[in-house]
Amino acid sequence: MNQRITLAPGDGIGPEITVAVRSILDAAGCPIDYDEVEIGEKAYLAGHSSGIAPEAWEVLRRNPVLLKGPITTPQGSGYKSLNVTLRKTLGLFANVRPCRTYHPHVATQHPGMDVVVVRENEEDLYAGIEHRQTVDTFQCLKLVSIPGTERIVRYAFEYAKANGRRKVTCLVKDNIMKLTDGLFAETFRRMGAEYPELEQEVQIIDIGTARVATRPERYDVIVTLNLYGDIISDVTAELTGSVGLAGSANIGERISMFEAIHGSAPDIAGRDIANPTALLQSAVMMLVHLGLAEQASAIQNALLRTIEDGFHTADIHRPGSDSQLVGTRAFAEAVVERLGQRPVALPVAEFPNAPAQPLPYRRPEVKRELCGVDFFVCAADSAPDELAARLQKAAEGRMRLKLVTNRGVKVWPEGFPETFCTDHWRCRFVNPAADTTSPEPSYPPVEATLVPELLAALLDAGIEVVKSENLYLFDGQRGFSLGQGE
Repeated sequence: MNQRITLAPGDGIGPEITVAVRSILDAAGCPIDYDEVEIGEKAYLAGHSSGIAPEAWEVLRRNPVLLKGPITTPQGSGYKSLNVTLRKTLGLFANVRPCRTYHPHVATQHPGMDVVVVRENEEDLYAGIEHRQTVDTFQCLKLVSIPGTERIVRYAFEYAKANGRRKVTCLVKDNIMKLTDGLFAETFRRMGAEYPELEQEVQIIDIGTARVATRPERYDVIVTLNLYGDIISDVTAELTGSVGLAGSANIGERISMFEAIHGSAPDIAGRDIANPTALLQSAVMMLVHLGLAEQASAIQNALLRTIEDGFHTADIHRPGSDSQLVGTRAFAEAVVERLGQRPVALPVAEFPNAPAQPLPYRRPEVKRELCGVDFFVCAADSAPDELAARLQKAAEGRMRLKLVTNRGVKVWPEGFPETFCTDHWRCRFVNPAADTTSPEPSYPPVEATLVPELLAALLDAGIEVVKSENLYLFDGQRGFSLGQGE
């Protein structure tokens, strides 16, 4: 019985590479029926700010898979990212990008590279929650959740296991962001204990990125947060020789999306020169996801044989080499002619019959206690000691001012005059009985009613509060970071 999927050709070169890919899927006998929808530039210009019309949403939600061509976002403000909208609305939590080289048939400096980047797809700074809080200071919230982290880390390990991979590397910045990136690293280590057959490591993202760029062969599967994954996956795709070779999967619990990572390239649209490989690789990943591993392997091996035989589109063709420059249609025809063949030099593709699957999240039982509050204050041309004195006077009899920071650096008490300060201050208040002298301070709970009372007292004193963050203990453990220098 055929499986029904949604097909969105997209914009620019999207329609022509979609036709090419579909011809290969049909020739391989893939049991698939298509519901075609129009998303992207025309939908944007028709007044749909997300690039998707309501009737298209109905089709997208009805089918388990979307195969999507690249789209064009019109220039100008007011247009939302279609990809971000799809990922978040449909719960596509995992972005999977395999990047391998095809040496010596495609020019590359890293002939042994074969890396899969598994990127968290919904959280982190890509929540897009930003505010301008004062004249000087802007804020972007970094949101990292336990369920979001567990799902992506578990998926990375399950992917590695299902695909016969040997190693999983976690890239984080937990030496600075000890709570958010710290959660990601701790979850990786905890879950990794369930996969002793896999080699595992945690690396800091900055040196990790440098090593990916210079020694990608030392990596196998990489799992990381949203922003880092966006950057790393483009680095790995570029290292293979062309972004026109790299496909990607966006995995959800009920619906998944498969797309090329490159853009719509309107400058070459309609010229029959675009490389359909990236979208074809995405379609192969889609087939594996649908349980059609036999067809996926046949198409991938035919693609590898086509590249070996020297049929190359303009992005990977090298003048003076043995390769033959072909267009989009001719490349697809060459792949179809090689269905049933295997590569001679490149590794033969064999995909698992049981692809990795997301697992449900179970929320732990944790005791949460309020122990203080951070008020973010706008105060231009204030000295730290002067501001602290006003805060202490307003808070008298309620809570105790523990510290004042500016851009995360402690400026009171015992600040340094060399520290540059803006008009944006974090002012931390805690229970007067808190022990702040020990290496790990204790924070007794406070009554929740004290927070609005203190806020009112600060406002009455003429202190402008632009934001507040409650401070909590979770099973007695501090759920907030200390200030630099605290």
